[in-house]
Amino acid sequence: MPTVKIKGMSCNHCAVAVTKALNEIDGLRDVTVDLSSAQATYVEEKPVDISVIEEKIKQAGYEVV
Repeated sequence: MPTVKIKGMSCNHCAVAVTKALNEIDGLRDVTVDLSSAQATYVEEKPVDISVIEEKIKQAGYEVV
């Protein structure tokens, strides 16, 4: 499963916001955001450019590291 590290999450609300943002991307499913490790994992049903994922996370108010 692909994984991205996310900077700026501090609470459950943050994890929910990132999960919601990533679930909006066509081609991603089974999105899981782990607050303690500051990572999101997902399954790609079709190729999704990492820049699209990074932009969605940025729009949600967080940063990919």
